[in-house]
Amino acid sequence: MSRFKNEVTRLEAHVLTLRIGVGLFFLVAVLMGLGWWAAPRDMTIHVPPDLRSGSTRKWWEVPPETVYTFGFYIFQQLNRWPTNGEEDYQRNLQQFAPYLTPSCQTQLQLEFEERRAGGELRKRTRGVYEIPERGYGDDPTFRVKTLGNDAWIVNLDLTADEYYGSEKVKRALVRYPLHVVRMDMDPERNPFGLALNCYSGKPQRLTSTPPSTGTGLEVPGQGVMQ
Repeated sequence: MSRFKNEVTRLEAHVLTLRIGVGLFFLVAVLMGLGWWAAPRDMTIHVPPDLRSGSTRKWWEVPPETVYTFGFYIFQQLNRWPTNGEEDYQRNLQQFAPYLTPSCQTQLQLEFEERRAGGELRKRTRGVYEIPERGYGDDPTFRVKTLGNDAWIVNLDLTADEYYGSEKVKRALVRYPLHVVRMDMDPERNPFGLALNCYSGKPQRLTSTPPSTGTGLEVPGQGVMQ
C-alpha cells in the first residue's frame, strides 16, 4: 500500500508543479500582451533622400533636409491663394493649424483680420516658390541652422507673386527666416512632428539673386501673409 501511496503523492506533486508552470507561462503571456498593446503603433523615422552612401542616425533625430522640406512646404501652402485671398487664406489657417504653434496661429489670424479689414485680400491670388539655385542643396548649412534638438531656423529665398484678377500687382524676392520647432503631439493630424513658429527675425527683401550668404538684402520684406 505504501508504494502506491508514494506513487500517488509523487504524481500529485508533479501535477502541482505543472500547474505552477502553466500559471507562470500564462502570467508571462499576459505581461507580453500588455507590452505589445502599450507599444506605439506608428514611429516616424526620418530617412535622407540619397541612400547611396548609407546613413546611420538615431531615430529621434530630425535631419536638416527634413526640416527644410517641412518649412518650405507649409509656408508655400499657407501662401497659396488660388481664387480669393479672403477665403483661401482663412481656409489655409484652419487646414494647417496642426502645423502651427498656438502663438504663431494667433499671430497669423490677427494679421489676416487686419489685412481683410484693409481690403488687401479681396480677389487677390498669391503664390510663392523657390528662387532658382537658392534651394537647400545649394547651401545646406545656411539654409538650416540648428538651435538645439528641438528648434531650427530655416532660411527660405522665395519669389512671391500676387495678382488682382489677371493683373500682377506684386513680385518680390524675399528671404524668410522661419522658426521651426518640434511639436510631436498629434501624429494623426501632423505626421511630421514639427511646427512652424512663424519667424525668427524680420523677412528681408532681396535686391537681386546673389549667393545665399551674400549681402544682397535691402529693406525688411513683407510678412508671411502680406
